[in-house]
Amino acid sequence: MPQSLVCNYAHIVFSTKGRAPWIHVGIEPLLHAYMIGIFQKMDCPVIVMNGVPDHIHALVRLSRKIPLMKVIEVVKCNSSKWVKQQDELCNHFYWQRGYSSFSVGQKGIDSVAQYIRNQKEHHKSRDYKSEMRAWYKYYKMEYDERYVWD
Repeated sequence: MPQSLVCNYAHIVFSTKGRAPWIHVGIEPLLHAYMIGIFQKMDCPVIVMNGVPDHIHALVRLSRKIPLMKVIEVVKCNSSKWVKQQDELCNHFYWQRGYSSFSVGQKGIDSVAQYIRNQKEHHKSRDYKSEMRAWYKYYKMEYDERYVWD
């Protein structure tokens, strides 16, 4: 019987709209748990998720059946609705329109996972834009400053 065997990992990053600091300590663990549940339902098990008040990082194993673009769309849409239901003050919560995703090989999983776990410490000295520019440079990705920071 034929099988399709797939094992692809991705480091996914996206921010709040305009990098507004919506993800406060009171909501962060609940939001991450909610988002992890959505990823799981989309056949994308989360290895680790963490972030700071204006963005999140997730290391996930990608589904072999659902395109990444669709997974991100569902995660962002549903989690945005969830945040708005938690507090009237969050009525204006939105994720940025885009996202970034970086491939991670089997040998890189531990180092990327550690990088994600250390987000709070890491962002004491580096902002989101600097962090993302470094990732884009590392992966030799072209981007347009006019559109990447919405």
